Amino acid sequence: MQKNNLDDMDRRILQVLSRDGRASFQDVGKKVGLSSSPCWQRIKRMEEMGVIQGYEARIDLAELGYRDGLIVMLTLEHHSDEILVQFERALAEIPEVIEAYLVSGEHDYFIRIAVKDTRDYERLLREKLYHIPGLRHSVSSFVLRQLKATSVPL
Repeated sequence: MQKNNLDDMDRRILQVLSRDGRASFQDVGKKVGLSSSPCWQRIKRMEEMGVIQGYEARIDLAELGYRDGLIVMLTLEHHSDEILVQFERALAEIPEVIEAYLVSGEHDYFIRIAVKDTRDYERLLREKLYHIPGLRHSVSSFVLRQLKATSVPL
């Protein structure tokens, strides 16, 4: 079965797991109308196919002291393979960067950053972000409120 050929039962299982990745096979099965054994088989198959790539806890970053979030759009000087590789490696080394995307359009990268406050963001800019080779321009916006967060459009 290919990833795009998931049936309705697979999609219902994914919905349950996207809300509670720690749910037991029995609990998932009960919510979707399967016994635990066929539910386990479907979940294992989707893991092997790469549809389910892992399980992780959702962390409240504010509880860890990261009270501010930013969306930052970045533009590079050049687009050679070497610059892209160097830039992406440098971004991967910055712990405050919690998501990073190469995008089309006016900017080259879209990143999401978690910081403790505005001074912490200033420090991040001066000490890390602005030292990445190839960066030409950045546009930052502070996140005022998160309206939606989901990993599955089911």
